[in-house]
Amino acid sequence: MFENVWLIPLFPLIGFLINGFFGKKIKNEAVIGGIGTLMIFLSFLVSCGVLMQLIGLPAEQRVFEKVVFPWIHCGNFKADMAFLIDPLSAVMIMVVTGVGSLIHLYSIGYMHGEEGFYRFFAYLNLFCMSMLLLVLGSNMLVMFIGWEGVGLCSYLLIGYYFEKKSAGDAAKKAFVMNRVGDFGFLIGLFTLYWWFGSNHNIWTINFVEIKAASHLLPYGGVVTIATLCFFLGATGKSAQLPLYTWLPDAMEGPTPVSALIHAATMVTAGVYMIGRMSFVFIKSPETMMVVAVVGACTAIFAATIGTAQNDIKRVLAYSTVSQLGFMFLAMGVGAFGAGIFHLMTHAFFKACLFLGSGSVIHAMHHALHHGHLHDDAQDMRNMGGLKKYMPITFLTFLVSTIAIAGIPGFSGFFSKDEILWQAFANPYHGGLNIVLWGIGCIAAMFTAFYMFRLVFMTFFGECRINPKVKDHLHESPLVITIPLMVLGFLAVVGGYIGMPKLMGMLPNYFEHWLDPVFELANEYGKEYAHVGHHTHALEWGLMGLSVVIAVIGITIAFTMYMANNKLPEKFTSTFPALHRAVYNKWYMDELYDFLFVNPCKGFGNLLWKGFDVVVVDGIVNGVGKIFMGLSAGIRGLQTGYTHNYALGMTLGAVVIVALYIFR
Repeated sequence: MFENVWLIPLFPLIGFLINGFFGKKIKNEAVIGGIGTLMIFLSFLVSCGVLMQLIGLPAEQRVFEKVVFPWIHCGNFKADMAFLIDPLSAVMIMVVTGVGSLIHLYSIGYMHGEEGFYRFFAYLNLFCMSMLLLVLGSNMLVMFIGWEGVGLCSYLLIGYYFEKKSAGDAAKKAFVMNRVGDFGFLIGLFTLYWWFGSNHNIWTINFVEIKAASHLLPYGGVVTIATLCFFLGATGKSAQLPLYTWLPDAMEGPTPVSALIHAATMVTAGVYMIGRMSFVFIKSPETMMVVAVVGACTAIFAATIGTAQNDIKRVLAYSTVSQLGFMFLAMGVGAFGAGIFHLMTHAFFKACLFLGSGSVIHAMHHALHHGHLHDDAQDMRNMGGLKKYMPITFLTFLVSTIAIAGIPGFSGFFSKDEILWQAFANPYHGGLNIVLWGIGCIAAMFTAFYMFRLVFMTFFGECRINPKVKDHLHESPLVITIPLMVLGFLAVVGGYIGMPKLMGMLPNYFEHWLDPVFELANEYGKEYAHVGHHTHALEWGLMGLSVVIAVIGITIAFTMYMANNKLPEKFTSTFPALHRAVYNKWYMDELYDFLFVNPCKGFGNLLWKGFDVVVVDGIVNGVGKIFMGLSAGIRGLQTGYTHNYALGMTLGAVVIVALYIFR
């Protein structure tokens, strides 16, 4: 059983090797794209088989570890290349391979004509392979290999257009900021490994073994240090405050890259890591508090920035940062299942939104190219009225927007409402719960506002593109619209497997599915938290309030961008300083430049001019000048004339004879 799980990361690795080494010679885009898409789709089929096998087992038997090959064995320490199959990893591999397959298919049409077509698909396959290693790893070392792999691939794909300075800078920014987080991950790993080994002679980094021994962990203390370090790694990988600024800049990569990073792979890694190690995190109330507060603050902070951006992809980028904040809020209040549930539903509607934005950009580029115009194809101020020209893109984008806004009946409603309810009702943080819930509600209202602002500016009203190229606007080809339709369908129905029990007779299947993974964490949580009891009436009331809040956000967007489109200009003229601050992302990049980037550059210049030039170059050049001086003196003896050498020999002989006579 589960003997073929190793094929899941192997297939995309094969695709990477084929396209990476032979793609330039193959040249045929259909073959290159077909290989890349087929490999990840085969992983999806194997993942489906693994999921079916897992479903057929009793809950207590849904844990299986497959050793692919022995790796590091040293004394009591053992770390094999091994994969862990349980309900959590099953959800993740389905998301990565399922959504990843659709993004690969979409990329065949979107990247048509690109000079580096083969390179792009090689990187996509490597990205998915790395993420699959991360979520399947049965120990922290295998997870860390995948963790670093997605960091490398983000650098390669964000900087895909490496001839552009902005793309190269964005790639370096992502790579460097993630190194900061990765340092935290390693410190957390070493701390946990050292504590178990030195105190209980348990030298392991295996998740199953750590979970079995987690009852030995104390509350707080060293666990707080380790979990805060792990959380630092998560803030880097999942773009939370303060290490979030790389993610909006990642929009420099092609749109399918944005969809893959934001929906199926890299940014979900931090959420997954906390879920995988929930039995450790729950033993540190301080860390749980930090996770919840950072998640809530990130959710509302990024949401405010999204309200003033005009680049269609940047609006979605800040939306991702905000939604990740909701996931971390869930993790911080002990609602691990709700966090993973929102991770899954977010993958559906956010992938659809990014791919939909790519479809719009594709159409805008095509039209502007025909008119030999150089307007920004990603600026929503150049769009408008596109629903008439792109009905499929519009419909799928609309349902995904409704889903992320949290409207009942759509997937985002079920997962986001569950997070807000858990933030309010969880027994872990006392009076802070109301504050966390309130921040989450305000962030949800901002989400509804800026997402419908995007829809109204892009698809409704008058088309603002140059009139002479309007006729060249058209719907994208099927290879682009088919993934949109599949993801749009999932954005509608994907939340029903996690429907709250109070909404019907059906149980919450998703919650029960993950119970074996988070059961131990829930038990530990009860040891230090007073479990409160809340009525269904209160839950219904808060659910209704969250819907009202979303409707308020949509109404404000409709009023400002449909009913009276002069209001945005009036608002910015009334509050110019506030608008500038939000438009400039609260000047966080400038602040980081002032605090970190420029001082580091200054220190580097000081080392270069003060130490390298003066000391190192001084020593090297000084030694050279000494020998040049010596050689200048000796050089006079080498004239090249025979009679000079004969005279020298004669004088030398005379000196020797004289010394011999007068010794």
